Amino acid sequence: MEIGISTFVETTPDPETGELKSHAERLREVVEEIVLADRVGLDVFGVGEHHRADYAASSPAILLAAAASQTFNIRLTSAVTVLSSADPVRVFQDFATLDGISNGRAEIMAGRGSFIESFPLFGQDLSDYNELFNEKLDLLLKLRDSEVVSWDGKHRPSIDRRGIYPRPVQEPLPVWIGSGGNPESVVRAGKLGLPLVLAIIGGRPTQFAPLVQLYKRAAAAAGHDLSKLKIASHSHGFVGETTRGAADAFFPSTQYAMNVIGKERGWAPYDREAFDDARSLEGALYVGDPDYVAKKIIKLRKEVGITRFLLHVPVGSMPHDEVMSAIRLLGAEVAPRVREAIAEWETES
Repeated sequence: MEIGISTFVETTPDPETGELKSHAERLREVVEEIVLADRVGLDVFGVGEHHRADYAASSPAILLAAAASQTFNIRLTSAVTVLSSADPVRVFQDFATLDGISNGRAEIMAGRGSFIESFPLFGQDLSDYNELFNEKLDLLLKLRDSEVVSWDGKHRPSIDRRGIYPRPVQEPLPVWIGSGGNPESVVRAGKLGLPLVLAIIGGRPTQFAPLVQLYKRAAAAAGHDLSKLKIASHSHGFVGETTRGAADAFFPSTQYAMNVIGKERGWAPYDREAFDDARSLEGALYVGDPDYVAKKIIKLRKEVGITRFLLHVPVGSMPHDEVMSAIRLLGAEVAPRVREAIAEWETES
């Protein structure tokens, strides 16, 4: 069971003081967070790509590379790379470079993106949303599998027997498929035999169990070895010394961020009642003391089949020291509890 952190490197105003961190300050903080996550034994750190004022990381590979030379074991991944609006050649080269710097710890999490800002920025038409992803994923996998590539497509100039460099340390460079729960995305990942990341950020996590089974059926039908497939969850949360203290610390920034996005997308206002319901044992928020968060992750593994858990923290802007404390508790106290319980459960079963 792999456990790690993901972040969108948000730069929203502090919900209590109104203070707004610069992009530069938040980027430097995230490097410190990655270094700490490595030091406390977490397995992976993911950085999401966005192209708007309230998110600082438009280039996850560069940010991860800044931490690569200061870390030793932790895997470094995008979360996600918006492949539909990107050039797969540049994506592959960036992450192959990261793989070299980190000596084989880079990963790409490819997704279509739930935000649309990158499409007009890079001259892509939203009406081609699905077609763009399918075509660019095809090219990315060809770049991964062959040093010299020939390729023809509709949305990017053709490539005629061109070498793609640098080559990564890992063969192959891991490519995950990120999905918000779309069955089509899940089936695509299964058919290709690629690891799957589910954004479990609302509702009940157990509702995702049928999608995991759909993924496995698609993979089996395509002839892939199910024992080698990995399934991850990307879920919001925060670890504190006490469950009440964790909830009180995490709610203000979460409410602010969710209401900003909710206003854009027509969601109902996010209030404390919704927050408290989501952090119940059956909910999708992993907020509490180490025992409680560990209990929820173990439940997710047993009932849904997740093999990697990414705690997304912070949501909105929180004090850096509080984020560092949550990372420290996740690595030092939550992860050992989860790994021990899962190892015991698997031995018994």
